[in-house]
Amino acid sequence: MIVRLTHFNVSPDQSEEVKKVYNQEVVPELKKQSGYVNVMLLEPMDSTEYISLTVWQNKADADAYESSGKYKELVGKIKGLIGQPVLKRYTTSS
Repeated sequence: MIVRLTHFNVSPDQSEEVKKVYNQEVVPELKKQSGYVNVMLLEPMDSTEYISLTVWQNKADADAYESSGKYKELVGKIKGLIGQPVLKRYTTSS
């Protein structure tokens, strides 16, 4: 499996709007993608850095999601509410 983490900062006054858009618009679109396994928004307890975590069946599915432009489209839904997003990719050992 492939795990993609998108790190981004949110000012406290924008956090509720980011969570609303993420849950109502981003999550449903992610669930439609081929190879999708899981998605969650990690909310910070002691900073302003949020992490969007997505899990994919394999590298081909994760790559197809990104190359299709869907990732860029979904980030665009919250782009005006967040700092510059940073994407990190990982593979699982099992």
